[in-house]
Amino acid sequence: MSKFILGLDVGTTSVKAVLISADSRNVAASHALPTVADISGGSRTEEREQDPGRIIDALNRCMGQLPADKLQRVCSIGVSGQMHGVLFWTSKTGCDWSSGDFFTTRDTSQLITWQDGRCSSDFLSSLPKPDSHLSVATGFGCATIFWYMKHRPEFLEDFAIAGTIQDYVVSMLCGLDGCVMTPQNAASWGFFNTSTNQWNENILKAAGFPLHLLPQCVPSAGLAGETRSTWHGVPAGTPVGAALGDFQCSVYSCMSATTDAVLNISTSAQLTFAMPAGFKPPDCPEHTSSISYFPYFQSSYLAVAASLNGGNVLATFVDMLTSWMRELGTEVSDSCLYEKLICCALNQETSNLRVSPTILGERHNPLCLGQVTDISATNLSLGHVTRALCRGVLTNIISMMPADTLQRAGATRIVGSGSALTRNEVLRQEVEKAFPLPVVYGQNADSAAGVAMVLCDRL
Repeated sequence: MSKFILGLDVGTTSVKAVLISADSRNVAASHALPTVADISGGSRTEEREQDPGRIIDALNRCMGQLPADKLQRVCSIGVSGQMHGVLFWTSKTGCDWSSGDFFTTRDTSQLITWQDGRCSSDFLSSLPKPDSHLSVATGFGCATIFWYMKHRPEFLEDFAIAGTIQDYVVSMLCGLDGCVMTPQNAASWGFFNTSTNQWNENILKAAGFPLHLLPQCVPSAGLAGETRSTWHGVPAGTPVGAALGDFQCSVYSCMSATTDAVLNISTSAQLTFAMPAGFKPPDCPEHTSSISYFPYFQSSYLAVAASLNGGNVLATFVDMLTSWMRELGTEVSDSCLYEKLICCALNQETSNLRVSPTILGERHNPLCLGQVTDISATNLSLGHVTRALCRGVLTNIISMMPADTLQRAGATRIVGSGSALTRNEVLRQEVEKAFPLPVVYGQNADSAAGVAMVLCDRL
């Protein structure tokens, strides 16, 4: 009988589970659910945290929607998820398996996500210089731990292990005593050298960093262990891959040739192309550069313009409008309003309004916030504003990686992916206007399918 590979993606706003055939790589079943995991940052409005219990609950419910007969024939599990963030837990007691064939969280911290802004520019400049080609930014795991060392050292005393949310899922599935992490996720934490695949232990130790919180590094696409017990019908003893980055898995799912450039717009936005074989990144961070080099597979790299501002900008716009309407005594759902905004923008084919949507800043320029210019009495309709906002998201990412950079790198087409791009025709129209290259949209351009494909190709 056919065997299946289970791919899981633990994203910023949703989780997804995909079953692909181990023989054909075709998707046999999939299901996605929102996590609704965001929680208030308290008095510090720049804090961005999520409830891991809600995330794992959504993952369990997602698994419950997949065909039971196929789950029983899963031969391998791959996990990807949101990078940069950090979750703390206490060894194997970080979960509870007493509810049957699924686990729930126990003795964990909140997830501090990649969107977290508690590390100011002044604080980051006070940190030791990393031995890495990648800069350290707020929302990065090691920077967050340094922040706790300074502001809440007692917090760290309660936990023995740290990792990304996807690393946590792997650890709990396998019953690991510690955390294993691939270079893809380790690089996203900062203070990790991708050439040697080692943490900057000497630098961190000299700064008093709690080294026991650093995960053990294992190769990307390598195995972390086996499932400790039956999980939603998936047999005990099923191999589980070490968690990968959601961005790399999304690219893997839709980059069919090295001449493809991939544009992903989901919560955030990324534009990327593959660097040639043998490429080595620079020794030191280029702090003002908008292009970074992310570790990919088999010692290769992706050139990436990683914007903090993508679908989350549109979501913030919708939230603002619903909040205003609520204050005016009118209730409308976010989804209904979103659909009406897209309709308005489709009827407004162009706009001379200019929106710079960098409301979260950018890692290479954190103080560059959003602006609206060229405002006139004739361009204030919802159609104008929504059209200009969608164009602004594209203009921003292209300013970080211009089209001629892609062409010089040998890119022959743009592959579009991501949930925001999938559901927003206006955004797709603006993509096709913005690039001189043809634009195609990948059928399986998602991280859950990508991480399953990675394992499938390595069987």
